[in-house]
Amino acid sequence: MAFDGITVANLRTELEKALSGGRISKIAQPEPDALMLTIKNQKTNYRLFLSASASLPLLYLTETNKPSPMQAPNFCMLLRKHIGSGRILSVTQPGLERILCFSIEHLDEMGDICRKKLIVELMGKHSNIIFCDDEDRILDSIKHVSANMSSVREVLPGRTWFIPDTQKKADPLSVNEKDFTAGLTAKPVSLAKALYQTFTGFSPILAEELCERAGLDSSRPSGGCTAGELEKLYIQTSLFLSDLLEGRFAPRIIYDGQIPKDFTCFPYKIFAGMNCREYPSISAVLETYYAEKEKSSRIRQKSSDLRRVVQSALERNQRKLILQEKQMKDTEKKDKYRIYGEMIHTYGYSVPEHAKNFEAINYYTNEPVKVPLDPDLTPAENAKKYFDRYSKLKRTAEALSTLLVETREEIEHLESI
Repeated sequence: MAFDGITVANLRTELEKALSGGRISKIAQPEPDALMLTIKNQKTNYRLFLSASASLPLLYLTETNKPSPMQAPNFCMLLRKHIGSGRILSVTQPGLERILCFSIEHLDEMGDICRKKLIVELMGKHSNIIFCDDEDRILDSIKHVSANMSSVREVLPGRTWFIPDTQKKADPLSVNEKDFTAGLTAKPVSLAKALYQTFTGFSPILAEELCERAGLDSSRPSGGCTAGELEKLYIQTSLFLSDLLEGRFAPRIIYDGQIPKDFTCFPYKIFAGMNCREYPSISAVLETYYAEKEKSSRIRQKSSDLRRVVQSALERNQRKLILQEKQMKDTEKKDKYRIYGEMIHTYGYSVPEHAKNFEAINYYTNEPVKVPLDPDLTPAENAKKYFDRYSKLKRTAEALSTLLVETREEIEHLESI
């Protein structure tokens, strides 16, 4: 499941209950785009992890601390100065946007009560953590966004913070049935796609689930639905949002074997029959889900690395086998050299001095053979040269016989991995 507006709504409910009225006792910045806040409330210390990572924006309560640099970054120092002992008044979410706003009360340098906002935007590569005053004027942010980087909105000190309305989506919490129907039928796409393209906070998985609950084919064109079918979909969407508004969350992780496949904030019909594990909080779900996904990813990466190592070793041994087989074929000449040496010993006495070759009958086959000679060597020296070649090739053949067996066994082993 995407980190959608439904997940953020579940988080808001959980954080509002746990942190409202709590006092911030520690602020750390363990990563360039992440914060760790320690908040004491009702004699309990909570750790809140906030990440604006472009690849994995997250926000959840955790019991695990993260190491921080000895020298705090400037953004962290600014937060410590203003809200280092501030009290969290509320945690709010605009509609079903992937945004959480922490309203914080603190004393300024004169001892007067002031209010600030720490806004967390969980929007993929556009994620950010923005620190504002009570009039939404940006004091600083964990990421600066200039006009050169975005034509929609600058996120810089002194600018006014606002929600970028780039997707022109409707708020499902305030839409009526007429607008709901009109919004869906206006898009020439599938019913599920029309749902998540029309309404803020809806993900493709939620769109599939709402169609399932309404008994409709999610892949059919939205414009081809009857008024009765769209009414069913509106009713199911309203019931779902009613559960959300009343906080009837039941966060869970769906597993495919031992690997986490997805997570949801409610029981989903589309995952019926699958292995689901419920958790006491959405924070526990998020921390567990992404930790297990990372672990699975590391295992897959190690498996991939191992496959590359095995494939490399296999190819190396296959090349070695080809070379060894060629060398073994070359050693087949050894008996020819032995016979040449023996024939020189047998017939050498009759060979003229400085002859380049001579012909004689091979007494193994009774066939005539022409024996090459080095004219600068005596018959005895020529015979010795051939016997030396024979001995060398014989030793090579014996060694290669062992090596070929080892190489073939190694290839068989590597192919079995």
